[in-house]
Amino acid sequence: MKALVFCEHHDGAVTRGSLGVLSHAVSIGAEVAGVVAGSGVAGLAAEVGAHGAATVFVADAAALEAPLPQPRVDVLAKLVRDEGFDAVLFAQSVLAADVAAGLAARLGAGLNWDLVGLSADGVGKRAALADSVLVDVGWVGEPRIAVFRSGAFDAVATGAAAEIREVAVELEEFSQLATMVEQAHAQQQGPSIEDADVIVAGGRGLGAPEKFTLCEELAGALGGAVAATRAVVDAGWYPYSAQVGQTGKTVAPKLYVAVGISGAIQHKVGMQGSSVIVAINKDPNAPIFDFSDLGVVGDLNTIVPKLTELIRAQRS
Repeated sequence: MKALVFCEHHDGAVTRGSLGVLSHAVSIGAEVAGVVAGSGVAGLAAEVGAHGAATVFVADAAALEAPLPQPRVDVLAKLVRDEGFDAVLFAQSVLAADVAAGLAARLGAGLNWDLVGLSADGVGKRAALADSVLVDVGWVGEPRIAVFRSGAFDAVATGAAAEIREVAVELEEFSQLATMVEQAHAQQQGPSIEDADVIVAGGRGLGAPEKFTLCEELAGALGGAVAATRAVVDAGWYPYSAQVGQTGKTVAPKLYVAVGISGAIQHKVGMQGSSVIVAINKDPNAPIFDFSDLGVVGDLNTIVPKLTELIRAQRS
């Protein structure tokens, strides 16, 4: 398989999700290349190469500065046609979803999404029935376009050096009709939930939106990020960008602390890949204890501040 990985980047770094997809493609024995598209992005090529790409294509142009999908579709479509790639792989994100869909329409190609694996013979793996089973999915033609679930793979550095090739940016007229007038970023302290090694997540058991300060203080002491369940996001207690679950983001940190979360299957599918899961809940029969590595039964209003205090003392 000759695969091209779309290496998305933000704030001067390639996303961990993209590097994870790259590592997975390398692990199945594919002939892997990466593509970085943007303005002033040549310095990112070495990072892509260090994660296993034999070749890194760099599309560097002022026209690609804004994170708009259609100009990137132009870049990828030309690479697929010129270089003969039979698979194009993406890590799930808002931009990646737009680019993948546009590329599929442009090339008349098949698109599978929310995948959690890919075999060397071109068979995809997707979780189904609330992640209780894995099913095989395929494509009827080439190139195969695949979007992988966020957090599905770890980024593994190989330390290798790649051949770096600059590509000419040739944009279709219709791809230049849209302009970005403003780009807003959610204010946050610390890492995003996709990149964090530690996540402290709050649920409806917190009782009120102001109680999220308990999660924020614990996350700050641990150097982690704060996440939320769908119920509290729908209630307006916390931003949608922090939602973990079936209709939110999928995460796989080293440590996941669930505070006041019952553990419904919709939330479980978004965080069950965590290395260690710790649950704090006053209900001893909460479903989350069935799949937690450590469970603490008690009042979170007492336990969480004390835990935060102990961690701060250990680190001082």
